[in-house]
Amino acid sequence: MKINNSWYPASYLTLIVGIISAGFGLILGILAGLQPLLLSLAVFTVIFVICFFTYFEQSVLGLLILRSSLDMFSAQQIPAVFAVGLDALTILYVFISLLLKKKIYTDKFWWFLIAWIACQGLWVGLIFSRVSEYDSQLSINAIEEWVRLFSWAMVYFLIMQLKSYINPKKVINWLFLSLVAPLSIAMLQIIFPPSFLPSFLTFSTNEIEAGSRINGTLGHPNSLASFTVLFIALSLWKLKNSNKHLPWLMLIGLLAFVLTTTQSLGGIVLITTFSSAYIVTRLNLLNLVGAVLLVGLILFLFTSSDFGRERLASLYETPIFNQDISLSNTLLLAQRDGNSLNWRIAQWTYLLDFWKKFPIMGYGLKTASSIGVYKNYAHNDYIAVLVEQGIIGLFVFITFLYAQFAHLINIMARTSPRPTNSQLYLCSVLIALLTAICVAMFAANVISQTTLFFYWFTLMAVVGWDWSEQTFIEQESR
Repeated sequence: MKINNSWYPASYLTLIVGIISAGFGLILGILAGLQPLLLSLAVFTVIFVICFFTYFEQSVLGLLILRSSLDMFSAQQIPAVFAVGLDALTILYVFISLLLKKKIYTDKFWWFLIAWIACQGLWVGLIFSRVSEYDSQLSINAIEEWVRLFSWAMVYFLIMQLKSYINPKKVINWLFLSLVAPLSIAMLQIIFPPSFLPSFLTFSTNEIEAGSRINGTLGHPNSLASFTVLFIALSLWKLKNSNKHLPWLMLIGLLAFVLTTTQSLGGIVLITTFSSAYIVTRLNLLNLVGAVLLVGLILFLFTSSDFGRERLASLYETPIFNQDISLSNTLLLAQRDGNSLNWRIAQWTYLLDFWKKFPIMGYGLKTASSIGVYKNYAHNDYIAVLVEQGIIGLFVFITFLYAQFAHLINIMARTSPRPTNSQLYLCSVLIALLTAICVAMFAANVISQTTLFFYWFTLMAVVGWDWSEQTFIEQESR
C-alpha cells in the first residue's frame, strides 16, 4: 500500500501527542491518589508549558524579568528550580521544533559556550573518582553548579529563537523592567531599619553589616552591585541612542546611589574599571567628563558613610598597600582584625597550598568552597578555577573569557561595512563591561553571580542579531 507522504508526518505527530497525553493522564491519576498538592503542581506545570509555546515571545521576556526577583528565595531553592525548569523547557522546545521541522537559530559562539559547559562535566566526573576523600555532598554541589552553567546556554539559546520575531532594541527595553523588584526592595532597605522588614528582605552576616548594607532581591550586596553596574552600562547605551536624556540620567544617578549603598568594594572596582574601559572604547571629551563625574559621584557617596570609609581605610592595613605588614602577619591577623582584604589574602594563600596536591586537574567543580582552612568561597575566580580544575581548567577558563571578547569584536568587524551605530556602540559598551568583570574576578566571586550572567548572555545573544533597518521593517510587518 502506498503511503501518502504529505499525510504521514501529521499522523506521526498525532500519534506522538496521543502517547504523551496518555502518559500525562496516567501520571496525573497517580499523583491525585498519592498527593493532591503534587497534582496541583503538575497541572500548573502543564498549563505553563502550554502558555510557553502559545505565547513564546512573551513567555521568554517574562522569564527574563522574573529572574531578578528570585535570589532572595534561595533558601527555598527557588532559583535552582527556575534553572532546572528553564533547562527542561528549552530541551522540550528543541525536541518539538525538530519534530515540526521548525528552524532553530544558533551561532558559533553558542556552540562554543555549550562545548565549554560540556567540558565542565569532566570536572564533575573527577569528583566521583575522589569523593571518598571528601564528603559526598561535593558531588551534589558539582552537579548543581553544572546545571547552573548549563542554564546560561539555555538562556542564550531561547533569546536566539526570538531574532526573527522581535526588534533587538525591544528586548533590551524589556530588560529594564527587571530593575523594578531589586530597586524597590533596595529602597525599602535604605528607608526602613532592618527590624521593620521581614527577615528575608534584610542582609547581615554580622553586627557591623546589619542595617549598613543592602542587597535588594539579589541575595548578596556584591551581586546587587554587579547588577547595577550592568544596568548603568545599558543606561549609558540608551542615553546615547535616545532623544530624551533626563530620564536616563536620573536612572544612572539612582543606580549609582544604590551601588554605593551596597558598600561593595568589588562594585567600586567594577564601576571604576568599566568607566576607564568605556572611555578607551569611546574616546572623546564628553565621555571622559561623564565617566569622571560618575566615578566621582560614586566614590563621594561611598565615603560618606562610616562603613564605607572604614572599608577604604582597611586597604592600607594590608601587605599589598603597606610594605611594613608581612604575609605571615596577615595570616595571623586575618581571622580577628575584621579586614576583608587581609582575609582574602589568607584565603588565597591557603587555597594555593591545597592546589599543589592536584596541580594539573584540580579537585573538581565547585570544590574550592569546601576545602582549605576557611571552608568558604575563594573570593578570586581565577584561584577558584585553578584549585578546582587545575592548570588545564584555568587555561580553558581564560579561553572562555577570550572567546567572549572575540565574539564582540567579530560582530563589530562584521557590521562595519554597513554600520548600525547602536549595535556597534552596544558592542563597545559590552567590551568595557567584560573588561571590568575580568578585573573584578581577581578579588570577588563574580562567576557565582547567576543573575548577572543570566542577563549578560541575553545581551551577548541579542547583540549578534541582524540589526539592519530592513530586518526591523520585516519584523514590524508580522
